[in-house]
Amino acid sequence: MKKLRMGVVGMGMGQGHARGFFSHPGADLVALCDIDASRMQAVADEYGVSDLYTDAETMFRKGGLDAVGIAVPNKFHAPLTIAALKQGLHVLCEKPMAMTVAEARRMNAAAARAGLNLMIDFSHRFTAEAAALKCQVEAGVVGDIYFGRTVWHRNRGIPGLGGWFGIKELSGGGPLVDIGVHMLDLALWFMGYPDPVAVMGSTYDKIAVPIARRARKKFSVEDLACGMIKFDNGATLVVESSWALNQPGQDRIATTLCGDKGGLSYKHKAGGGWEADLYTDERGDLYTKRLDARTVSTPSSFHDFVDSIIEKRPPLATGDHGLKVMKIIEGIYRSAASGKEVRYRKS
Repeated sequence: MKKLRMGVVGMGMGQGHARGFFSHPGADLVALCDIDASRMQAVADEYGVSDLYTDAETMFRKGGLDAVGIAVPNKFHAPLTIAALKQGLHVLCEKPMAMTVAEARRMNAAAARAGLNLMIDFSHRFTAEAAALKCQVEAGVVGDIYFGRTVWHRNRGIPGLGGWFGIKELSGGGPLVDIGVHMLDLALWFMGYPDPVAVMGSTYDKIAVPIARRARKKFSVEDLACGMIKFDNGATLVVESSWALNQPGQDRIATTLCGDKGGLSYKHKAGGGWEADLYTDERGDLYTKRLDARTVSTPSSFHDFVDSIIEKRPPLATGDHGLKVMKIIEGIYRSAASGKEVRYRKS
């Protein structure tokens, strides 16, 4: 079978895309694009890629590609994704999907018109521990999930102070769109991606702004965001994310969801890796069970993207999922700015 010809735009996060595509037996990594030619050349040398570009749309037109990974600052996700789709390329786009809900809708519409796959790189749902928990949820062990909290807090972890992550015009936001987006997607995935009907949110910049000021670096996003989301099925989810927070202990990454039959926890271990726990009520006795995920097989997001094209099926993390995430993120920012609840019409 002919291998898919893959390209990657952006050699920051895109190095992971390149590695993922290169490792798939059904794909050939044939083209790279970055405005930093020296950084691109280093990746090209590692994977033996000779077709190099400094302009993405030129690569889309001339690269002879089947699919492309988009891993650039958030501002450029929508325009580059739409340009690639118009050239007949399947797209794996980094998270967050876009800067706004309107952009996300245009991306999905472009994919639908072209009949092509648009996948969002929500990578945390592709760990073995997450897959093991999802199997338990689908088996009915947890029951109907009606409440949860999903958190990624760093004590001090502002990415590239002075770089595009902290500039709202390029990123669209701070930790909520950088790391909180992963935990939000993970919780929604476990919950079956219900439709949000209302959001309340707050944002703060109490710690990062003084740090940036002392370093004489630009910083125009939040350093902490939190929100409470109500869904059409009655469930409630709390989401929290920070780059800088005065909290006890180590950085915290955890998703806890509670159902009428049991609960689940997905959390980062202090020494690295993940833990997956189930909480069950069995005839009045309460149990905590640590899942052994060593036997669970799950593809990486990059491999699922390639597989979805080969198998002619939607990817596991779809543009529709990305749109729901964007609705919640935009709702949290709107609520934080107005001090009021944001409500949605039924979709």
